[in-house]
Amino acid sequence: MNTEQKIELSLKALIEKVDAFSSFFSQNLDFQYMIYPHWTAKDVLGHITFWHESFAKNLKDLADGVKPHPLKGKLSEVNQMSVDTTKNVSVESLIMRIQKAQKTIEKHITNTSIESIPYKKGSRNYSRLEHLQIVEEHIKRHLKDLMKNKKTISL
Repeated sequence: MNTEQKIELSLKALIEKVDAFSSFFSQNLDFQYMIYPHWTAKDVLGHITFWHESFAKNLKDLADGVKPHPLKGKLSEVNQMSVDTTKNVSVESLIMRIQKAQKTIEKHITNTSIESIPYKKGSRNYSRLEHLQIVEEHIKRHLKDLMKNKKTISL
């Protein structure tokens, strides 16, 4: 299997993960339930949406021939920013935003002129395949934690 075929497979896996993640938040659940010591279920949605939009923006910039501006700061600071900047956004809006970012990723990730994608200032760039795999795994990990708590957060 060549790299482009692997990218197609990884993209398909990411689409499925984003759909499952979005579906989780389409249920009638208590999204104010604490999943982690300092994050509610809704905070997790904001966190994932924030990072997905960053990935989509960097990818689109590269496809458009524009210099990308990846996120800056320590990972812990950027993660806190991901929650702080989405705290007052509705679940419905966040779902729409992550789906819009996903469409941007789908449109540009197969662009073979893009060799590497920045992740965060101070971090190395990733190939298209690596980035897809990392993002899919990140969403998968958080979705697993949400699913573990699903019975508890049911209304």
